[in-house]
Amino acid sequence: MIRTIAVNQNYQLIHDLQVSELVQGNYLWYWIDFGQPTQSEMELLSEPLHFHPLAIEDCINTLQRPKLDYYEDYTFFVTQALNQVTITKEEINFFISEHFVVTFHHQPSIEIQEVWNKFSLSKKVKKWNPYQVLYHTLDSMVDNYFPLVYQFEDTLNEIDENSKGRSMESLLEILFDTRHDLLSLRQTITPMRDLLYRIINSQRLTGIQIKTEYFSDIHDHLLKLTEMIEANRELATDIRDSYISLNSHQTNHVMKVLTVITTLFMPLTFIAGIYGMNFEHMPELTWKYGYFFTLFLMFLVVVGMTYWFKKKGWFK
Repeated sequence: MIRTIAVNQNYQLIHDLQVSELVQGNYLWYWIDFGQPTQSEMELLSEPLHFHPLAIEDCINTLQRPKLDYYEDYTFFVTQALNQVTITKEEINFFISEHFVVTFHHQPSIEIQEVWNKFSLSKKVKKWNPYQVLYHTLDSMVDNYFPLVYQFEDTLNEIDENSKGRSMESLLEILFDTRHDLLSLRQTITPMRDLLYRIINSQRLTGIQIKTEYFSDIHDHLLKLTEMIEANRELATDIRDSYISLNSHQTNHVMKVLTVITTLFMPLTFIAGIYGMNFEHMPELTWKYGYFFTLFLMFLVVVGMTYWFKKKGWFK
């Protein structure tokens, strides 16, 4: 689907013009949004918009790394939003010059829709330009990163406290899933942070230079997000190590108890084995008190070994 909006010489908004009309028309600037475009709609990028084949290829091939490319009379941006439900990357591409902004995305974008509605309903059209659209979209993207990071923080705190009494296996499974999601977040936010750094330090983007402080604010938010993600990954690592150490300790304790029990029964088994051989000339076999003496001997062995183990601190 393609939708368009143009600003004429009187700062009036004109909706739903054909792409060819916008390219040939006399407008201050216009915005073309390619949302989930068909193959025939994609062809408009090359004719009549005349974008570079490499930029078009980056649009068609999804999940490119966030980047900034300069062309003769426009700049091409690749940015990445995050789906709030599936936590998957959603690429949004921008072609920007002083006279137009073209957005391209293969999936519905809540960020683009939010900025589109804000611009369409704005009563201060003079304050808008293509770079303002870029700023508001990037700002919305970054704002939508925060709830995901806060969600993972809450998950890690819940794992750490284990308020729901889950088993260790269940907690470790949730923990490893959370670490994987945090890695996905970092792989999105870190390149976006680097992209914003390039934007605010570029000398060729004159439309951005006059409002550098706004894009610097987005960069600051991305720096904060990066620090939060690293802190959460370190917390997840600490929790994982603690659970693994606790599990190892519990296993060692169980093995210790089983070892003590086995050790106590070893001499008893030895004594019972000797008197269970049934040789004909064993003197104790015909003794009247042999059975009770053997039980008493076993009892003494158990008591003696228990006292010795306790003295050695095995039961602490």
